[in-house]
Amino acid sequence: MAVVVLVVCFMFNLLGRGVGDAYVTFLLPLETQFGWSRSEISSVYSIYMLANGFSAPFIGILFDRMGPRIVYALGFSSLGLGYLTAGSLTELWQFHLCVGVAGGIGVTSLGMVPAQSLISRWFPHNTSTAIGIAYAGFGAGTLVMVPFAQYLNELVGWRHAYHILGAIILLILPFVMALPWRIIRAGHSDYVRSVAAAPRATHMLAPLRAAMKSPGFWALGQAFFFTSVVIYTVLVQAIAFLVESGFTALEAASAFGVAGMLSVLGVGSSGKLADKFGHRVIVSITFTCTFLGLANLLAMAFYPSGWFLIGFVAFFGIAQGARGPIISGLCTRLFPGPGLATIYGTLYTFMSMGAAGGALLSGWLHDLTGGYTVSIMFSMAMVFFAVSPFLFSRTLRKFD
Repeated sequence: MAVVVLVVCFMFNLLGRGVGDAYVTFLLPLETQFGWSRSEISSVYSIYMLANGFSAPFIGILFDRMGPRIVYALGFSSLGLGYLTAGSLTELWQFHLCVGVAGGIGVTSLGMVPAQSLISRWFPHNTSTAIGIAYAGFGAGTLVMVPFAQYLNELVGWRHAYHILGAIILLILPFVMALPWRIIRAGHSDYVRSVAAAPRATHMLAPLRAAMKSPGFWALGQAFFFTSVVIYTVLVQAIAFLVESGFTALEAASAFGVAGMLSVLGVGSSGKLADKFGHRVIVSITFTCTFLGLANLLAMAFYPSGWFLIGFVAFFGIAQGARGPIISGLCTRLFPGPGLATIYGTLYTFMSMGAAGGALLSGWLHDLTGGYTVSIMFSMAMVFFAVSPFLFSRTLRKFD
């Protein structure tokens, strides 16, 4: 059953994050259709990330109280209906509501907030490795869904592309409801014994309140926030940037997908490597790769070249998302037991706020400067603030 749980978490991450990140393929069609500025279009993604983050604590509470069946049903329903409706919209605020709010809630419900708790129940002895595999679903979703969405955009137009993506999600919902959730929720026998022996919290939010008194909680929050700023300042605009640099839309989406494929390798192995060599070493290596990838992207702003594109995809892709399993593993080790979903959901808010801010800032800077050079340089500067908690936090260093 443990393997089944891991496959379920991987596939739901693939579908949720893949469909959510497919919005990057809609930027240029929406700009052409409605004449909106790049910052206005980016604001939809920012709303999506804010909804993704601010719903996470409530999704965690819902999971701890009602279990995974309700959470995943909410996720598939919200994401599917939001995207099915998006194909018929005409106003920016409508995209904020359907793609932003409904999409964000849906992706959170399908993502690592419930998966984190399920995996900790079924893999009590190699949690970080299992979390890394589940996290790899994010990269696999980028690899599969982003080029697929770009293909749909070119084949049937952006409206029908949204209809198809929403319909696919809704068609999967009945199969999700039929899974043996009572067994899945119970967990490994070792987990069941540990929960039975642990004192019960008198209030659902008691574990969260205790966690927020720990410096480690805020160190993980800083890492989540600034890592997301680094990534999403460039990620949301990557396809548009490559098209403006002379590549075709399908070539740009394919490069985006290859980066996602490489992230599957990086994310899938980072947790296990962190367990073996220490999280500080692996995190430092991944941030070095991110910085080198951004350096190649910056060079491409001055001299568009296939070689710089390869460098960006290789370095940025292999490190994209690689910190997620490490942060999740540290969270599990810092705050084990009941209430983990609520604690992780609250930390996840930091990630989404950073992503929303980075996405909105990149669109605003593009409108202000007419390009992406300043955004890329800003992203490179934020790497220091993202890596510093792993290097200087005494609480996190105890687990190395």
